[in-house]
Parts: sequence; structure tokens; C-alpha cells
Amino acid sequence: MTDLIVKDSNGTPLKDGDSVTLIKDLKVKGTSETIKRGTLVKNIRLTGNPGEIECNTKQVKGLVLKTEFLKKA
Repeated sequence: MTDLIVKDSNGTPLKDGDSVTLIKDLKVKGTSETIKRGTLVKNIRLTGNPGEIECNTKQVKGLVLKTEFLKKA
């Protein structure tokens, strides 16, 4: 099995349990919620896709975010 390297928008490697910050306001599909730029997301989980992570925020649980909108905190 090959190790998956997931990187944030700056090219910093991410791993399970890291904290990340949003660099852009994101609208959440299926809800009326918008997650604001600068929101700290703690305890991320990596998926099988190198361009996505799973996380929970105060507004939305079970959220999948693209790594191009994140930077490591």
C-alpha cells in the first residue's frame, strides 16, 4: 500500500488530527450555512483522496473540504 501525501494550499503536508484554517468563505451544499474565512477546524481526518479531508465544524458535522481552501494552523 502506498502512503498518501495530502498537502494544504501552501504545500505543507497534513496528517490525521491536524488543525487547519480556511482561506476562503465556503458555502455548504445542502444547507444555508457559510463557513467564514479564518475558521479553525480541529482534528481533521484524511480520506482516500489526496485533495480532500473530513472534519466537523460547529455549524456542520461530517463535512468534506478540498485542501486547496485550507492552510495548516
